[in-house]
Amino acid sequence: MDRWDRVGRRAAYGGALALLPYLLIKVSWVVGSLMGLLPVGQGFGMAEWVVLNAVTVGMAAIGIASALALVRPWGMRIPGWPVVFCVWVGSGFLVSILPFGVLGALLDAGGGSPGEAGNSAGPADPADPADPAMPVWEGVLVQFGFLGMGLGLALAVPAYLRRRWPASFAGRVGDGPRTALPWAVVVGATVGLSWLYWAAGGTAGIAHPAERVTDWYALGAVSGFWALACSAAVGVITRARPARLPRTVPLVFGWVGSGSLFAWSGWKLPVTLYLALADPAGARPPEHPAVAVVLHLCAVVAGAAMLRTLVRSHRRQDSSS
Repeated sequence: MDRWDRVGRRAAYGGALALLPYLLIKVSWVVGSLMGLLPVGQGFGMAEWVVLNAVTVGMAAIGIASALALVRPWGMRIPGWPVVFCVWVGSGFLVSILPFGVLGALLDAGGGSPGEAGNSAGPADPADPADPAMPVWEGVLVQFGFLGMGLGLALAVPAYLRRRWPASFAGRVGDGPRTALPWAVVVGATVGLSWLYWAAGGTAGIAHPAERVTDWYALGAVSGFWALACSAAVGVITRARPARLPRTVPLVFGWVGSGSLFAWSGWKLPVTLYLALADPAGARPPEHPAVAVVLHLCAVVAGAAMLRTLVRSHRRQDSSS
């Protein structure tokens, strides 16, 4: 076991342990609300609150299991695709939270915490650290769980992939065959530029400008960056240029960025549709619903297509090595 494997194994255990309090908190919210011991979150009905928290309980449980799969022996024996898919989605969620948490802390005076960005767009995440009903210690544990799991996956996933498919990370970009630029690269870049346009203050496609808070700008900027980064990375791999660039660099950016496109927009798409159809009181997202739905749908499709391109490039690399 080399140094990187040891670091990856410790990071996987650390990420799973960091997310455990979040899982327990969410379970307590569901059980406590159903038993009448805890209040329902502001702006939610009982059914909405229970369903959304039950979904995040499942997501947290899958995240912990995925982190353990990266380090335990059984994780090398089970089929690779469920492990890859789960950690790809998890990495996509958390990679945006890491810089977003830092930006949110630096810019807190203008827009509040990450929870406010969710509130401005409706019930995007019932784990709202800004909710006045949530004790401070719970908010700290929630943020610690996200950041800890994000850092853990950032170190554990590359170690696992390198251990299971070493040939995919070997060599240079120019060692693989040159193929046509995928359509998903164009779609992903278009979505990323749209988000960056909004983050820079653009108003086209914005229905309620007053609802834009600092966190909304920050999350848009981070999401836009990863959309452009993965589009560029997949373009580099398919075009095999620059030839001397190590394959690890575009693979990492393509992996993380496509996961961010798929995961975040896959979460926001049904929420946006719900807000557009139900029109709950107090929920006024800044974006025009139709524009937001189109962008999220394009992001989900482009992210999945770019992952498929990366998997195919891995298979071609394996067959040529």
